[in-house]
Amino acid sequence: MGTRPVRITVVGAGCCDRDTASIAERVGDGIARRGGVLICGGLGGAMEAAARGAREAGGLTVGILPGTRADDANPYIEVPIPTGMGEARNVINVRAADAVIAVAGSHGTLSEIALAIKMGIPVVAVSAWTDLTNVVHAGSPDEAVATAFELARSG
Repeated sequence: MGTRPVRITVVGAGCCDRDTASIAERVGDGIARRGGVLICGGLGGAMEAAARGAREAGGLTVGILPGTRADDANPYIEVPIPTGMGEARNVINVRAADAVIAVAGSHGTLSEIALAIKMGIPVVAVSAWTDLTNVVHAGSPDEAVATAFELARSG
């Protein structure tokens, strides 16, 4: 049996501006190029941008959806997982990860960051969340991905 790929959950806003989407897309690309699996909430905004970056780089994308329909996933999600759990699906999003990368978002993103910290899962923030303790801050999407992989592999 081979080793499992690193699983990185990307959390961020369901609606975002062009700059945030660009950051998320670069994060997704970096995860795929390192052979990781990108996990996200499966919907729009930063989630869609990260999934697009990963898919276009040949990576595997998993969407943990709040609703009951797999068809609600954005077009870049290869493995949609409908939960019917609404925002409670954030626990699964985080628990499935070896590390979390947070880009700009709001309360839902903050809840995922807090859950990860509580669960002992490393969190790397890029472009936002610089005032939070227990979060590693990265200066670029590439640095965020490299740091997340390093933290994921170190356990």
